[in-house]
Amino acid sequence: MPNRDDALALLKEYNENPALVQHGIQVGACMAHFAEKNGEDVERWEIVGLLHDLDYEKFPDQHCHKAAAIMQERGYDEETIRAMMSHAWGICTDVEPQSLMEKTLYAVDELSGLVNACVLVRPSKSIMDLSVKSVKKKFKQKSFAAGVDREIVRKGAEMLGLELDELISEVIEGMKARAEECGVA
Repeated sequence: MPNRDDALALLKEYNENPALVQHGIQVGACMAHFAEKNGEDVERWEIVGLLHDLDYEKFPDQHCHKAAAIMQERGYDEETIRAMMSHAWGICTDVEPQSLMEKTLYAVDELSGLVNACVLVRPSKSIMDLSVKSVKKKFKQKSFAAGVDREIVRKGAEMLGLELDELISEVIEGMKARAEECGVA
């Protein structure tokens, strides 16, 4: 199976928008954090995070389905492809998150976008001083980062058996661990 560097190169091959590449890197960092925390395969989980929106820029009408074909062509296994598909459950796929990796991706995708938006409006422009309380406050403001589906975040936390505060805290920690690469230092 291709490694993390291969996945990052593939993400950049299909996405010219730096924000989409950065989002993939951020979700990958969150996935790596959760994998480590749960004693899972850190590289596999990170790859799933990196590639979850692989096809979004070039093939938005075929989101996930085109990515599955590309990933299959590049030698990714069914578990990795299925996990990628599950992040868009109920939106453009019917692949319900079942494994811990799938549920984690479902939970952190939208939330990492909200955390990133919170960083951008901070005076420091850094995740290093971002608190759960600040994110929770913005979470309640529907107009802030309006593209973030709060219901998916709630459902994801529930799937993982986590309180919303705990999920937010772990996403912050995951991005903080790789703040420089995530563009939130």
